[in-house]
Amino acid sequence: MSEVFFNGPAGRIEGKYIQSDNPRAPVALILHPHLPSDFFEGNMNHEVINCLYSILIKNGFSALKINFRGIGKSQGTFDNGVGELMDAATALDWLQLHNPSSLEYLAVGFSFGAWICMQLIMRRPEINNFIAISPPTNKFDFSFLSPCPIPGLIIQGEQDSIVPEESVLELVNRLSRQKNINIEYKLLSGADHFFRGKLNDLSNTVDEYIKISHHSTGKKNASKKHQNKLLL
Repeated sequence: MSEVFFNGPAGRIEGKYIQSDNPRAPVALILHPHLPSDFFEGNMNHEVINCLYSILIKNGFSALKINFRGIGKSQGTFDNGVGELMDAATALDWLQLHNPSSLEYLAVGFSFGAWICMQLIMRRPEINNFIAISPPTNKFDFSFLSPCPIPGLIIQGEQDSIVPEESVLELVNRLSRQKNINIEYKLLSGADHFFRGKLNDLSNTVDEYIKISHHSTGKKNASKKHQNKLLL
């Protein structure tokens, strides 16, 4: 894993990146939480983000996680989602620059990061799939997803006291009515918003989805151990 920096709209953006030896490996961008309720845990080193980062690398992805503006060593200040979406778009540009042969792009977000992730997929057609974890549907407007252009997975904790399941299920039901787009929904039993004590369940759910949605890549990586190189 290597610490990386690149220029964003508000200045320097900090990230951690690992690149697969396979030049055609799928690519993932992972976006962290940033709600008032989890602000102090809202960075790229959150344990849920680390869990996602690890499982994506295990499945052969070139993976980048970033700190949004004003977090860690990233410059700027919190911008209520507007600037953070620009940060995510800049990170995707950076990934494309370093993975010119890849045709698979996965956007992954947790909590606030899920909201940014789902806005990003509406603006960037090169993204083929998404994973949204605990999307804060009761705190932010998700009406821009009309329609949702790509398939994806939405994961919710059964005991989430920050984002009620009913609110997330309403979004899932709306997206599921679309033709030719498959939106999977997983409710994790006993899990709260932060998946405390349930990270293994979260990891297994994401792992299973990746192996199905990126089946050709998943099978190839299952039969051969990928060594990863650091981008310095």
